[in-house]
Amino acid sequence: MDVTPLVLDSVTHLSSGAARGRVACCASHGGTYAAWYAARAGIAAVVLHDAGIGRDRAGIGGLDWLAGHGVPGATVGFRTARIGDGADMMARGVISFVNAPASALGLAPGMPCARAMALLAEARLPPAPEAGEMGEARHELPGRGAVRVFALDSNGLVGPGDAGHIVVTGSHGGLLGGKPETAVKAAVRAALYNDAGIGIDQAGISRLPALQARGIAGATVGADSALIGDGMSTWRDGIISAVNPLAAARGGRIGQSARDFVAAMLEHD
Repeated sequence: MDVTPLVLDSVTHLSSGAARGRVACCASHGGTYAAWYAARAGIAAVVLHDAGIGRDRAGIGGLDWLAGHGVPGATVGFRTARIGDGADMMARGVISFVNAPASALGLAPGMPCARAMALLAEARLPPAPEAGEMGEARHELPGRGAVRVFALDSNGLVGPGDAGHIVVTGSHGGLLGGKPETAVKAAVRAALYNDAGIGIDQAGISRLPALQARGIAGATVGADSALIGDGMSTWRDGIISAVNPLAAARGGRIGQSARDFVAAMLEHD
């Protein structure tokens, strides 16, 4: 079995065939959805990003979930490395939180991410047990006319059929590997994300300029206002923390609720 650590910009890039029994550094938030996704791929251990920790500590909530399945997990601090950038996590990331199985292997807060990954690889761990299914991750919200609105737990759930509509996601607002094309997979009308604490290099809102360049209104809600990884929390609880110029021109503003932001995007022709 290949024991070389995987370094990826998102857990959604994990392949169940290639990832099984491997340790992974994935620059996704450390919430429950990301932890479940990684375990479903059969990883042996994973280091994620704490995404500003945020409301109800949702940015690290996946660590307890992983511990409950016997899987070592840790996060790097949002002020030490860019969310959405696995290579940067390995180069600059510093461990911020660890779960009990990871602690038992010697991982600890303050440790460089690269060292933590080496310890996990040396442990020759078994694959994660069967993860089961996660609850519904896509919900339709009230739209207007032909424009539909969807709450998605992950930006990875956006598909071609979402073009022209509005997506309210639980994902962080950072580009993957700094690549503009990763901002969103369809030509949506507007897109809403979680700012993941904004963090170093303002990585948590880096999707917004890329969306602007594609003519898409974009905004983030504050990580302290909504649970990262939970699209319905973005919708119910989110307070806008950043907008791109197109969103501002359509009535989006910092401090408004996510519901009011969506209403403004629906009203603008």
